[in-house]
Amino acid sequence: MVDHEVDTPAGTAVVDADAVDRRGAVTVSSDGVLARVRAGAGELTGALRRVAEHVLSDPEAAARATIVELAERSGTSPATITRFCRAMGFEGYADLRLGIAAETGRARSAGWTVDIGREIQPGDPLSRVLDQIMAADTRAMHDTAALLDLHEVERAAVAIAGASRVNIFGASGSALVGEEMQFSLHRIGVAAWAWSDVHEGLASAALLGVGDVALGISHTGQTRETIELLAEAGSRGATTVALTGFPRSPLAELADIVLVTASQATTFRPDALSARHPQLVVLDLLYIAVAQRTHDRAHAAFRRTAQAVDGHKAAKGALS
Repeated sequence: MVDHEVDTPAGTAVVDADAVDRRGAVTVSSDGVLARVRAGAGELTGALRRVAEHVLSDPEAAARATIVELAERSGTSPATITRFCRAMGFEGYADLRLGIAAETGRARSAGWTVDIGREIQPGDPLSRVLDQIMAADTRAMHDTAALLDLHEVERAAVAIAGASRVNIFGASGSALVGEEMQFSLHRIGVAAWAWSDVHEGLASAALLGVGDVALGISHTGQTRETIELLAEAGSRGATTVALTGFPRSPLAELADIVLVTASQATTFRPDALSARHPQLVVLDLLYIAVAQRTHDRAHAAFRRTAQAVDGHKAAKGALS
């Protein structure tokens, strides 16, 4: 087992590599290197975080720089760069450079449509805007697929399939994503509620118990209300699930099951908004996994709900 060193306010701490891998942190791979750096940056502190931010700000320059040059540009030291490489799962700086170079090289060969850092100008045609949006979302979803632990999805699906009730917590944009999941689960006969108001959510969380599930959604994993709601549910014995872009965030740390998403930050869309589509992809996967494990009940529920709303659909030929 190899130990990874990371900077902390108190100095340098040693993190168990196997435990890091289990929580969805960085593993050695040239595929999605920048996504892994982005996912881990929020959990780094001090000098290590400065290195991560500098790499993400200009990956191509980082891939060309020597270890001394990168240290100078990030205001750190070569020793810190070495610790950063180990925290990202690389043996040394040469391996990190090769991983970044391979990824940025693929982006350049694919053309400007994957250059999601390029700003959209006011006079750009909608076709180019569409290409930019599609490129960012596609890359974020591919990165999410690379980061996602399917064993964790399996655990969450089994828990929800057998739950007496499911509470879904989220604030702002995450609340909208939670409502989508609540609607999907409700249609297959799962007793699910989505809460965005902290008072109502706490009252509901306090009534959960063993055999129930609470799902907290927060891209940063630092939304105080969502953390409080998930903690309350967990204290009552419910199985807790976190959907977040930061596997060592406060929300993830208190959850029994962690589902990790990636986002592709752009100049035209904030990071939290970029996370919506990857979040929906993961929740779609979770929803289908639950439906698979409750097939007979889900099939019957589909038929009954379809029949219930059928009378409200416009008859063929009624509209001209």
